[in-house]
Amino acid sequence: MIQAEQLHARIMEELDMTREIEDEELTDLIHRVLQEACIQEYITLRERTALGKELFNAFRKLDLLQELLEDERITEIMINGTKNIFIEQDGRLFQTEKRFTSRDKLEDVVQQIVSGANRTVNEASPIADARLPDGARVNVVLAPVALDGPIVTIRKFPKDTITMEQLIAWNSVSREAADFLTLLTAAKYNIFISGGTGSGKTTFLNALSQYIPGDERIITIEDNAELRIMDIPNLVRLEARNANVEGTGEITIRSLIKTALRMRPDRIIVGEVRSAEAIDMLQALNTGHDGSLSTGHANSPKDMLSRLETMVLMGMDLPLPAIQRQIASGVDIIVHLGRLRDKSRKVLEIVEVLDYEEGGITLRPLFAYEETGDTDGRIQGEWRKINEIAHRGKLLAAGY
Repeated sequence: MIQAEQLHARIMEELDMTREIEDEELTDLIHRVLQEACIQEYITLRERTALGKELFNAFRKLDLLQELLEDERITEIMINGTKNIFIEQDGRLFQTEKRFTSRDKLEDVVQQIVSGANRTVNEASPIADARLPDGARVNVVLAPVALDGPIVTIRKFPKDTITMEQLIAWNSVSREAADFLTLLTAAKYNIFISGGTGSGKTTFLNALSQYIPGDERIITIEDNAELRIMDIPNLVRLEARNANVEGTGEITIRSLIKTALRMRPDRIIVGEVRSAEAIDMLQALNTGHDGSLSTGHANSPKDMLSRLETMVLMGMDLPLPAIQRQIASGVDIIVHLGRLRDKSRKVLEIVEVLDYEEGGITLRPLFAYEETGDTDGRIQGEWRKINEIAHRGKLLAAGY
């Protein structure tokens, strides 16, 4: 059977390495080498087409990863060294049969990814985050941190932005809860989306952002650009930058928030708050920038408040009551998402952040998802409305 590795070596022998080769010229060379190989051993047209694509991807794209990247059913790719490649498809993990032929080949692909994103990764700086041209997020870990070979994790995003209507159809949120949240978004309530890894926070933020009026000036701030804000002509997108190999040139989320405040924003959207930038975000929320959105990792709305307190302390030494007052006056609503046992993603809680009182911040539950059982392994449940929103000032000001 014809091996792709042998054909790859043959093409390498014929390539003129002294000049740049065009895609069309490379395709012609691959076609000719395949034809010559077919004289010695018969292969079907389907096999020849697949080999041609595999060889082109090896030279021009991301080798064996390209097929996985082009499969829209796959949402995550996890590479643990050369021989263990896993994918997430339809919410479930599978190990693929794909293998890198050598560690050098995998490292070549890694360097291709990070260099394309203007990042550097090596033994001296073995961890890097990058973004592919299609927006997919990549995390790379090399030796000496990774003990069993390079580790690459790729989070893919749908080509088309998922809408709130789709989330309702997928039973990720009820119609009543979705309509309520979209109304709050239009009325410029400050909304924080919390949840664990893979719970769909960014997807939900994107869906909510579709209800921002199109005549506003929106500034998005992210570590790695993932947000897809649609139909906003006056949109400014900012992305943080890591330090270079000399340790200089870093641009942090904190500095971008401060810069955004000088750019006359109507709303500021921070993709994820995870550290000391929480204090700058809260100050923005408390200085007239209503309607802002953000996400954070937490196990519950109450846990999200605790994490915000901790993150503020990373950036500024303030008394806890002062921090809690900032949070209570800045954050209006927390939407908590979760990934259930059947791998489905749902809005689990919607709570209103009330005033600070002696002893902490009071939360008012508005909606909650309650499980009622399961059918054929799929969790069944319903969303229950618990309370009306207490602070209606922004709704009234917006004419609702």
